[in-house]
Amino acid sequence: MQITRRGFLTMTGAIGGGVALSSLGLNLNPTRAYADELSKMDRIKIAKQVTTICCYCSVGCGLVCSVDKATGKIFNIEGDADHPINEGSLCAKGAGFFDLTEANKHRLTKVLYRKPYGTEWEEKDWDFALERMARLIKDTRDKGFVKRNAKGELVNRCENIGHYGSSNVDNEECWLISVKSRALGLVYIDHQARV
Repeated sequence: MQITRRGFLTMTGAIGGGVALSSLGLNLNPTRAYADELSKMDRIKIAKQVTTICCYCSVGCGLVCSVDKATGKIFNIEGDADHPINEGSLCAKGAGFFDLTEANKHRLTKVLYRKPYGTEWEEKDWDFALERMARLIKDTRDKGFVKRNAKGELVNRCENIGHYGSSNVDNEECWLISVKSRALGLVYIDHQARV
């Protein structure tokens, strides 16, 4: 590639100006962020747009997922402006929906176990975790299950285990957890949303 004198002067002037501005303490990060955002907007324009419904509450807000046509992975989620309920706006859980996709690098992918009074974490498989939880729940329930109260009335309850619900589950999961907890005889059942 051959460069002209005018091209050389333009290039050196631009580089020199950038160095001079950065040495004066001018922060170019907002400009870089804007350029990155333009790149994202270009990706969204050519992406496949898929509409769906947020599952976190009974409102049923509309979401638009931008899916990369090449990889099939979601890279952006936003409120659906055409949806009659939310008209493009989202609550905090809906806005954080993207963090539940595989794009979240902090998502749980393996079981880490630390023995009681231990200081080191060990990597275990899911079967180990499920069997251990089931065993601990059964042992605790067997020891602390109350069949009759002080008056002699039949109560069939477990007072040694409680359940504290998460705001990060949808309606169907909340119902399933509640049914499971009551089937175990739990009476101390609470939810994060109440607090």
